[in-house]
Amino acid sequence: MGIVEEAHNVKIVGKGNQIVILAHGFGTDQSVWKHLVPHLVDDYRVILYDNMGAGTTNPDYFDFERYCTIDGFVYDLLAILQELEVQSCIFVGHSLSAMVGLLASISHPHVFSKLILVSASPRFLNDSEYFGGFQQEDLTQLYDGIRSNYKAWCSGFAPLVIGGDMVSVAVQEFSRTLFNMRPDITLSLAQTIFQFDMRPILGHVTVPCHIIQSTKDLAAPVVVAEYLQQNLGGKTIVEVMPTEGHLPQLSSPDIVIPVLLNHIQHDLAEAK
Repeated sequence: MGIVEEAHNVKIVGKGNQIVILAHGFGTDQSVWKHLVPHLVDDYRVILYDNMGAGTTNPDYFDFERYCTIDGFVYDLLAILQELEVQSCIFVGHSLSAMVGLLASISHPHVFSKLILVSASPRFLNDSEYFGGFQQEDLTQLYDGIRSNYKAWCSGFAPLVIGGDMVSVAVQEFSRTLFNMRPDITLSLAQTIFQFDMRPILGHVTVPCHIIQSTKDLAAPVVVAEYLQQNLGGKTIVEVMPTEGHLPQLSSPDIVIPVLLNHIQHDLAEAK
């Protein structure tokens, strides 16, 4: 195993000619795909990895300067693909990683046959012409919460994002992966992610995009999915699922897994 593979806990499972990359978002790790993976391994070679900063990675490897922009995560993804000699893949990216996949596809469009974007947002902050879901004061409070009492913040943030109460398994799971992160790394990543603005790059994306979205998502409202569809440079399709929350693959797998499988198995013109 190479240095990059080891640092990102790269795991390769399944058999098949086509490669599916599963990439997680903020506050989680590759375990967020645990309900999907068993449905893929008979037909696909599945590559999972952890973003740097996840609680499962070595915090000593986290470079605050490298990850103060999303580009650091893009370089990591491209390094993993290079080390594994991936020539072509279906990329499934959740939240942060959806944007990482978009950016990577601009410089390496030949490597990505399609992008499946789950709970994706190019911009979380509202402005005069755009609704992302958050005001700056909301984010300031979020950062203050991380600084002041990290455990309490995790316990409050998890049900807001998942869309459930503290007794739900999905909320407990998200609370666990959040709390496993080092607080200073969580704060740095939150500031990187919640302040970024990926809107200017959308028109440069030419790879087909399948946009998968919950009906109700605090962090990525449905209007954001519509914005992506209108502004991405290539072919797109949007599917809004009757689910709630930002991590539907964890909280509503019975609904989400068939949807994801449909979009993985069928190209844009064929998606049912």
